[in-house]
Amino acid sequence: MNTAAAEAPARPLVSGGRVSIYQPEQKGLIFPELPAFTDVAAERLHRQQRLVAACRAFALEGFDYGFAGHLTVRDPEHPELYWTNPMCVHFAQVKVSNLILADHKGRVVQGSHAINRAGFVLHAAVHEAHPDIIAMCHAHTVYGTAFAALGRPLEPISQDAAAFFEDHVVINDEAGQVAVEERAGMAVSDWFKDVKAAIHQNHGLFTASRHSIEAAAFWFIALERCCRQQLLVEATGHKPVQGPADRSRYSREHVGSEYIGWLHFQTIWNQLLATQPDMLT
Repeated sequence: MNTAAAEAPARPLVSGGRVSIYQPEQKGLIFPELPAFTDVAAERLHRQQRLVAACRAFALEGFDYGFAGHLTVRDPEHPELYWTNPMCVHFAQVKVSNLILADHKGRVVQGSHAINRAGFVLHAAVHEAHPDIIAMCHAHTVYGTAFAALGRPLEPISQDAAAFFEDHVVINDEAGQVAVEERAGMAVSDWFKDVKAAIHQNHGLFTASRHSIEAAAFWFIALERCCRQQLLVEATGHKPVQGPADRSRYSREHVGSEYIGWLHFQTIWNQLLATQPDMLT
């Protein structure tokens, strides 16, 4: 399942210097553009704001479960440090001012709140083992957790699911045990090489991005949705028909890239910006 690597930066797939068929060939149209930064402070604020938006998006999706769930993004100036949501603060209450900055040992170097121990153990291990991974997401969701109990990969039964074809893994190590010891993080970190998602047996879903927190967040939302679809289809008692491997790979390349994940999230960002401006405070 882990034969296809995620792209960062996005590689050209279509003509005209574009990385996606969704980028308009016609000039002058309103369309999201990848950000460019003139200084590290601006890039840091951008990452912080999008991390907060990802948390708010998780709240809207109902991904909250007590204090469980953690999202991380590397600091652009100090890549050995990462920003994350504070412990025991609901996703809907996360804002720029209450984010915390932590190192790979779980020590908070900026911010007032404590860090989620399980979040530190798993995320820090993956970030440390894979310097190319910029962001990660995890939450205890209903359908992802249910699907994880099956201990098997997602099948390409739709174009949506094909986005994860050969681009996710099923992790059996430490299955079902709360990861609060550092060895648990090390046991699962190697599985994240060259994939954007993981299904941790008896635990739940993880996504990782080498592109942005926006891509990691959207692909988490998408993976949860695909798990729900798979469970619904199987509940009919009929075996779902899988898409052919070649077509699934084609779909993954065009609708499953890091860039497409980032692009999808722009609709979420714009809606949150219009309805929850307090997230930026």
